Amino acid sequence: MAVFAVTYVYVADPDRLGEVRPEHRAFLRDLLAQGSLLASGPLPPTPDGEPGGALLVVEAQDPTGALTLLDPDPMRRAGLVAERSAREWQPVIGALAS
Repeated sequence: MAVFAVTYVYVADPDRLGEVRPEHRAFLRDLLAQGSLLASGPLPPTPDGEPGGALLVVEAQDPTGALTLLDPDPMRRAGLVAERSAREWQPVIGALAS
């Protein structure tokens, strides 16, 4: 298994994001309990007005597997993830380093 940094960019709909966030976090807590999710947290909007998003660090076989793992995410199912990408990450220092 490899480690992947998955980034989300959310649509600009703060009310709807707030409505779905509890279900989204419950989904992520389940992935954490299963050992697939290593860390996650929000990325705030940028100073120049780009929408916020999230960074999720997961273990998977490949980038496609990382995204497939997150396909059932309630934020995605609700159409609130405008963009997402997965990139292999090789932590060498810190709690996630091998």
